[in-house]
Amino acid sequence: MALLILELEWGQRNNMKVYNQENYHIDKSKFSFAHENKKITDSKFDTKPTTFAKDAFKRFCKNKSSVVAAFIIGFLLLGSFLIPLIDTNDIKSVHPDQSLLIPKIFNAGTGFWDGTKKYNNIAYSAEDEAPLGFKKDAIISMEVSGIEYINQPYKYALGGYLKIATEDMLQNKDETFDGKIKFLRNYKTFNYDPIYNYQLNVNLGDIDNITDDSSLGEYRIRMQTNSQFIEIQDWSKNFGEISINLNDIVKEKVTSAQIRFEVKPQINKYSYLLIKNINISCDNEEINELLSTISFDDANAAALIQKQDNGTFPNMYWQSNANRDIYQAEKRSVSFVYDQYEDVFGKRNMALGSLRLNEYIEKGWVEYDYNIGPESFKVLDENSPVIQIYSQTYDSTYDIYTLNADIIYYKYIGMKKMPKYIFGTDISGKDIFKLAFSSLKTSLLIAILSSAVCLFVGLVWGSISGYFGGNVDLVMERFCEILSGVPWIVVMTLTILILGNNIGTFALALCLTGWIGVASRTRTQFYRFKGREYVLASRTLGSSDTRLIFKHILPNALGTIVTSSVLMIPSVIFSEATLAYLNLGLQGVDSFGVLLSDNQQYLATYPALIVFPAIIISLLMISFNLFGNGLRDALNPSLKGSD
Repeated sequence: MALLILELEWGQRNNMKVYNQENYHIDKSKFSFAHENKKITDSKFDTKPTTFAKDAFKRFCKNKSSVVAAFIIGFLLLGSFLIPLIDTNDIKSVHPDQSLLIPKIFNAGTGFWDGTKKYNNIAYSAEDEAPLGFKKDAIISMEVSGIEYINQPYKYALGGYLKIATEDMLQNKDETFDGKIKFLRNYKTFNYDPIYNYQLNVNLGDIDNITDDSSLGEYRIRMQTNSQFIEIQDWSKNFGEISINLNDIVKEKVTSAQIRFEVKPQINKYSYLLIKNINISCDNEEINELLSTISFDDANAAALIQKQDNGTFPNMYWQSNANRDIYQAEKRSVSFVYDQYEDVFGKRNMALGSLRLNEYIEKGWVEYDYNIGPESFKVLDENSPVIQIYSQTYDSTYDIYTLNADIIYYKYIGMKKMPKYIFGTDISGKDIFKLAFSSLKTSLLIAILSSAVCLFVGLVWGSISGYFGGNVDLVMERFCEILSGVPWIVVMTLTILILGNNIGTFALALCLTGWIGVASRTRTQFYRFKGREYVLASRTLGSSDTRLIFKHILPNALGTIVTSSVLMIPSVIFSEATLAYLNLGLQGVDSFGVLLSDNQQYLATYPALIVFPAIIISLLMISFNLFGNGLRDALNPSLKGSD
C-alpha cells in the first residue's frame, strides 16, 4: 500500500504548537507516494529452515574438542567389539611360557617398541656362549661390561691358566730328585703314525710368584709310548708359546702315546706350571678330528672336566697325579639387548612325540623313517616346526617314539608367523591388547546399561518431584535421602551375595542408588525453569502438565542433565574397578576392573601391564567429559540459531 506524507501547518498559541482547525486546508500537492515505483514483497530468509536436532548437531560440530572426543569414543566402542573378533590370540587359556612379554610392534633391533629389553651386568656363561639363563639365538647385541679374575674352576668362567701344582717339594739342597718318581704329569693318550705330520702347540703362562710359598718350576715335555719315554723338550724355564713338530723327534709308529708335562719340585716351595692351552694337530683330517677332542683352548673348561662314573676319561680330560686348579680365569659380566619373542617363540630343543611328528609327515612337511633314525630326517616344507632331529627312543609299552629335536616353537603351537603383542602379555600369557578391548566391551556394556536405566528412572523421579513440589516433593526427597544414606558398597555386597556375581546382578546393584544423582539434578532444573514466562504462558493457554514437562521444561533442562549423565559411564567403570580391588568384582568375566586389579602388583617391574589399560581408561574419561560439554551446549535451546 502507498504511504502518504502530509505536511501540516501548526500555529503558535501560548508558546505551544496547536493545530489550527480554522485554517485547515489540505493541499494535495504536499502529498507524494513513498514507494510509487517499487513492489513490496516479503523478503527471502538468508538461512535455511532447520529443526532443533539439526541446529544442535551444527553447534556440536563447531566444538572441535567435542568432535575429537566423539571420534575417540567411537573408536574405542568400535574397537571393543571388533578387536576381540579380529585378533586370533587366545585369551581364554593360560599360556605360562608366554608370561610377561614386553610390547612389540616393530621388528627386533629397531630400538623402539620392538620386543627387546636391555640387560646390564649379567654373568656370562662361556659354556653356552651366552649370558646365564638366556638363549644365544635371542641376543641382538652384546658387550662385556666387566671382568673379574678368579683362581678356582668355575662353570661359567672363561679361559685362564690350568694350574698344575706338585704335591712334593725338596726339603734341602742335598736331596736328589728322581724324575721317575717325583714329578708332576698331565697327559692325554692318542695314536701316533709318523707318516703324517704332527704338531704340538702349547701356551705356558709366565706369571711367577703367585703366592709366597710357590713359584713356576722347571718343566719338561715327554712322550711316553708303550715301550719308552721320548724327550720332546728337556728341563727348561722357557714359558710362553711353544710349537714343536713331533715328526722331528718321534720316528716310530705307536698305538698309544701320551704327551706328558713334568715339573721338578723346588726347595721349600711347591712347583707349579700354568698351561693356557694345548693343541695337538695332524695333517690327516680324520686323525685331526680325533686330536681336536683332546686339545683345549679354554683352561677353565678343561679344569672342570672330571673322570666319569664308569672310570673312563672323557674328552679334554688331562689326567694328573698332582693338584689341578685354575688361575686368572675370566668371570665375565655382559650387557646385552635381548629379544624376548625369539626366546619364547624361536628355536627350542625339546622332546617330540611320534604322534605329532606323524601329523607333519602326513601333511608332507617332513620326511622321516623310524627304522633308520635321525639320519633319514628331511624338511620338505617351510611350515614344518621341526628343523632337526638328534636322537630317538622307543617305548614298547605304549608303542611310541620320543625324539630329541629342534623346533620352531611358534609353528609348533599353530601360529603362521612370529607373534607381535602390541601391549605385551600378562602373568598368564594373555594378549593385553585383546584382553584390554575385550574387558572394555564388558565394562562399557555394564556402564551403558546401568547409566541408561539410571537416567530414565532419575528423569521420571526428578521431573515429578520438581514439577509438582509441595508434599509430593517432600516425600520423594526424604525417600532419596534415606536411600542415599546407605553406603553403595553395602548395597553392592548384599546384592551380589543374594543374587550371585554376574553382569546382570552387577548392573542392577549400580542402578539401585545410581539414579538418585540424576533425579536430584533434574529436580533442580525443574525448579529453575517451571516459573519462567513461557511456561506460565503455555499454562494460561491450557497446556497439560505432560506437555509442560516434556515440551517446555525438560528440553531446556536437558543440556545440564545429559552432560552429567554422560559422565556416569566412566564413573561406573571406575566403580567396577574399585570393587575389583576389594575382590567384589565380576568373577570369570574379563572387565577393566579385573584387568587393572590383577596387574597392579607389576606396576614397578612391568609397567606396560598397567600403563596401556590406564591410557585407555584415561582417554575414555577425558573424551566423555569433553563429549558431555559439547552435548550440553548443543542441547541448550537458548543457543538455538547462534553461531
